[in-house]
Amino acid sequence: MENRMESLLKKTPSINKRLTPHSLRHTHTSLLAEAGVELLQIMDRLGHTEDETTTQVYLHITKDRKKEASQKFAQLMRSL
Repeated sequence: MENRMESLLKKTPSINKRLTPHSLRHTHTSLLAEAGVELLQIMDRLGHTEDETTTQVYLHITKDRKKEASQKFAQLMRSL
């Protein structure tokens, strides 16, 4: 897989050369979470049996998710 990735990166000069299959896996996981896919579905897709692996290693909190959490909290406070 690495050799294929290196070959593709050589053909695409505008893409960061440090990109790896693993970094694509991280991005994919973050995008799934961003799209609202549930944790169990993400875990299944990644082949994880422990949610801690998925949440601590792969799920990065994006700016949009931080903003969403803040908005939800504000909405909750307004409803009290």
